Amino acid sequence: MIILGIVLLVLGFIFSVPILWTIGIILVVVGAILAVLGATGRAVGGRAHYY
Repeated sequence: MIILGIVLLVLGFIFSVPILWTIGIILVVVGAILAVLGATGRAVGGRAHYY
């Protein structure tokens, strides 16, 4: 999810498409939150890993 967010950020920056930029930021933030929760051992949605 983090990698997809970074790809969308780059594509949004290169092609000047604001919606890709916004979606990329959201995906990076959500991916980082899920990664931190998974790393602390907390189950996210009943699973230890979200992927």
